[in-house]
Amino acid sequence: MAPHEALVHIPAGRVQLEGQVVIPAGATGIVAFAHGSGSSRHSPRNQFVAGVLNGGGIATFLFDLLTREEDVEYATRFDIALLTRRLTTASGWLMKQPDTKALNLGFFGASTGAAAAVQAAAALGDKVKAVVSRGGRPDLAGEQSLAAVRAPTLLIVGGNDLSVIDLNENAYAQLTCTKHLQIIPGATHLFEEPGTLEAAASAAGDWFARYLTAD
Repeated sequence: MAPHEALVHIPAGRVQLEGQVVIPAGATGIVAFAHGSGSSRHSPRNQFVAGVLNGGGIATFLFDLLTREEDVEYATRFDIALLTRRLTTASGWLMKQPDTKALNLGFFGASTGAAAAVQAAAALGDKVKAVVSRGGRPDLAGEQSLAAVRAPTLLIVGGNDLSVIDLNENAYAQLTCTKHLQIIPGATHLFEEPGTLEAAASAAGDWFARYLTAD
């Protein structure tokens, strides 16, 4: 059976956030993607990861945290509080829709989107079942949010992304939930090297299959 797909618009204050929901048959969990600075739901890397998750029976929600006008402003891209509010608003919307309200909720964050995923997971508590960061900046979420996350959290970093490894190691130490830090050998920040994005997507899929689809 083909997955159910829908283009949606979510009201968020004075703006509308556009996104794509894909629900494979039999899905029990949905992953909301929080994109990094200068990226969007059309990011080929996140679309690839979403496709891997869909293939594993996990629903996905790719959406734009910022409007096109907002995304051209450098400061807005790094406004973690704003990104978190947008992700929390989208999560609340998913929890109310007939097709998604029964699905367990997870977050996949990249770059600055990882900080928003951490802060939103901390705020939503047990409503979030799993979090994955790819090449992310979870450190920008702050010590208080990192310590408050309850959802099992996986941090994926490229083995050649040395500065981000250090930042993720510091964030990892502050997490008190079930956690794992996975280094993908040979990968730089954007996972552009052959096989590295596939490895990251596989790790994310395994994490969500383990924690997001659990009862």
